[in-house]
Amino acid sequence: MTKKNLKRLLLASVALLSVTAVQAGKYKNFKVSTYIRAQDVARMEEDKFLKSTWETVSSQVDIDKIYIETHRDAFIVPEKTLLKVKKFFQSKGLEVGGGITFTRSEPSDFETYSYAREEERQQVKHISEYTAKFFDDFILDDFFFIDLKNDDEIAAKGTKSWTEYRLRLMADAGRELVLNPAKAVNPKVKVIIKYPNWYDHFHGLGFNLEEEPTYFDGIWTGTETRDPGSAQHLQNYLSYNVMRYFDNIAPGKNGGGWVDAGGIHMSMDRYAEQLHLTMLSKTPEIILWNYMQLAEVKITPGMRASWQNAGGNSFRYDEMVAPFTKNGKTITPTTMARFASVTLRQTDQLVGQLGNPIGLVSYKPYHSSGEDFLQNYLGMIGLPMDMHPQWKDGQKQILLTQQAAKDPQIVEKIKQQLKKGGDVIITTGLLKAIKEKLGDVVELYCGDLKAIVNDFGFFGKSEREFIIPQVKYFTNDAWEVVSAGRPLSGGVSGYPILLRDTYSKGMLFVLTIPDDFGNLYDYPAGALNIIRRAMSKDVGAYIEGPSKVALFPYDNKTLVVENFNDNAVSLRVVVNNKVSALRDLLTGNQLKPVEVRTSNNRFYGYGDGQTVFELQLPAHSYIGLGMK
Repeated sequence: MTKKNLKRLLLASVALLSVTAVQAGKYKNFKVSTYIRAQDVARMEEDKFLKSTWETVSSQVDIDKIYIETHRDAFIVPEKTLLKVKKFFQSKGLEVGGGITFTRSEPSDFETYSYAREEERQQVKHISEYTAKFFDDFILDDFFFIDLKNDDEIAAKGTKSWTEYRLRLMADAGRELVLNPAKAVNPKVKVIIKYPNWYDHFHGLGFNLEEEPTYFDGIWTGTETRDPGSAQHLQNYLSYNVMRYFDNIAPGKNGGGWVDAGGIHMSMDRYAEQLHLTMLSKTPEIILWNYMQLAEVKITPGMRASWQNAGGNSFRYDEMVAPFTKNGKTITPTTMARFASVTLRQTDQLVGQLGNPIGLVSYKPYHSSGEDFLQNYLGMIGLPMDMHPQWKDGQKQILLTQQAAKDPQIVEKIKQQLKKGGDVIITTGLLKAIKEKLGDVVELYCGDLKAIVNDFGFFGKSEREFIIPQVKYFTNDAWEVVSAGRPLSGGVSGYPILLRDTYSKGMLFVLTIPDDFGNLYDYPAGALNIIRRAMSKDVGAYIEGPSKVALFPYDNKTLVVENFNDNAVSLRVVVNNKVSALRDLLTGNQLKPVEVRTSNNRFYGYGDGQTVFELQLPAHSYIGLGMK
């Protein structure tokens, strides 16, 4: 072999080792990435800015991949700058992908392009072609929808509803203006569409979950829940639940979750929980939005929550902000990048021991509305959710919210589930929507009558009064499992919270949903325990305790229990079969069963085949458990 050929072989070997190292990643069970907005990419033409921001970020968190945006708010990054920034990050051993945000002006209510205007359609096409020149994969950030009602859009809509018009418009635009033009420039390019967190409203703005995932090369998931008191009012559990929903929409094509710094003002824990919950879905990658947040959002004492004083928390502020050693250097954390690093390293130790996520199947047809985002509230009261866009056969139980009314065959599907001996759980929202059709199964009524309740009788009292819809039924045809009144004990009236009725070999339940979904958190623990037990057939376990505690079960007899309360809670974990112990997946410590009285009643007490464990969870903390 000549010296020249030997040199080529050595260079090829080095390149192969470099690629292998990148593919192996810096974490055991997932990849960690970040994303740079177009305007910030442009600033990286200046060497000092490029190098200093990378030093800040890379010293505090390990990154596997970076996405470099080419366009946002009608601005396109010049080619020279794109190539420089791409080369820089490749030299640091990172994978590099591209990104596009199809906005004309984010400050103007997220103004998108007008897809009824030919000149703007051509601009979208040009941006897609331009991006494909530089990257073999790129992500469309949140905004591949349309929110305009200008005269051109009004004329193009014609007699269609806005939802009908926009769904068709954007499904076609994805192929004609983005995917096909990009692949014409670069046949190898993978075009990925990222969907945000407000999934229940997608169809109204043209996000087409039925068609787009079938032709885009991949999808991505926004798991930002931020502050539940802000505009979107998203509950913590959504960071996990939306991942699972999109997994079920496009199996094998959901590339990862996407979390930003929103909510970090509430505490470091609020940010850490979003990262942690995203990864509990077993996703292969997470994007830390965005690069400049990692570089510039400073650690402040206000990010340390009061519950940290009690100690024992899963996410420990004092440890995160303490100096640490990396590559032989002492680093003093300065930005939120350190919070991300510690949280993801910690979660990495857990998720590799978890199987595939399972839960109570909830059927949400494509483009359906009603009781929006309710499954996230149910997740926060300890019911593990598994949302599907299509009916799923073979389940012992299935949950149907008002969204299921979108399916014209829903009553026939309910009948078939019950005839097979399965359970169907419907909400009061669905009962109101289909009560006439459902009359062939059970004659119930839920209209406009309301009740104010605070007393759940034997199961306890809530700390406040709240409003529920009244469910009416025929005595001895249906039976109340859980009831509430004001008061119920010694009172004059009561109303169903959980109602049951039989049909063929199965059982139909009605779960009463308060007018304010947040009042589900006011249900006393005793009532929640009965609801959880009644709905645990497919999960194989349930928890007993207060609200704002979630259960994440997996198919390899592992589970995670997470406390979102600002105080420590006492809990029971009930396994629906005999096990000898529960092992803490991080410490190896074992929990032994406690002795309980048994009962033959399906809804109250414990059965002979169940095993009960007790545990304490500090505020905003979790525990991973494996059955032995």
